[in-house]
Order: sequence, then structure tokens, then C-alpha cells
Amino acid sequence: MTLPSLTLSLQFADPRHRADLPRHKVIRWLRHALALPGEITVRIVDTEEGQALNRDYRGKDYATNVLTFDYAREPVVSADLVLCAPVVQAEAAVAGKTLQAHYAHLLVHGALHAQGYDHEDDEAEAERMEAREREVLATLGFADPYA
Repeated sequence: MTLPSLTLSLQFADPRHRADLPRHKVIRWLRHALALPGEITVRIVDTEEGQALNRDYRGKDYATNVLTFDYAREPVVSADLVLCAPVVQAEAAVAGKTLQAHYAHLLVHGALHAQGYDHEDDEAEAERMEAREREVLATLGFADPYA
């Protein structure tokens, strides 16, 4: 299977989180989620930045796990994915998942949003998105994130 190419900018608001997300793994996870070549920036932020972005762009005044800002879907998927490290860490602990498994899920989830998948308004589309997430994560060796 030939995977799409990916140009990745990986940014850390706090460099202590760099060890949680090795670049080669982020590239692998995102390439498996992409149907077309991608130009993606992944930024790992703290609670304050995550909350400000969620408030300013979604009108929700709390930090969320992942935000997707998609700019183009064809011929190249162009997007920014913003993950809030403290939220991701807390969710992984509560769910009993490894931090890497949760980051992989959220990066796949964000990449699918960048390609037009949605789970907010349509139950059938939500099921289609979750099925694709399960498929990609299984290919990567991760358990069903919804089990």
C-alpha cells in the first residue's frame, strides 16, 4: 500500500511534551489517515492556549482535546491540528489508554476532519467517521478507541 506524502510541521508550546510525540510516529499516523497528500501543522499546546483557541473559534470556553483548522482538501489536504496536552493526558488516564494510543486516535480524528469527515450533525456521518478511525487505528496496531 502506497501512502500519501506528508509535509509536517510539529510544534510544541512546551518542549517537555516532545518526548510524548516522536515525529516519525506522528508522520506514520497521519499518513495512514490521509487519502491525498497533506501539508499539516500539528501544535501541542497547554490548557490556556487550547481554551483560548476553542473559545475564539468555536465559542466554547474550555480546552478541548483536538481542534482542526482545515484550509484545503484537494489536491492537497492543508490543515492545522491543535492538541491540548493536559486534556489528552487526562483523557488517556481516565480511559486507561496509553498516551501514544490516545494521541494516535486524536491525530487520526483530526486528519479525518480535515478531509471533510464530521460527527457533529449527522448520525450516519458520525458512524462513517468512527468506522474509518477504527480501520486506520487497527492498521496501525491500536485497539478500537470506542470499545
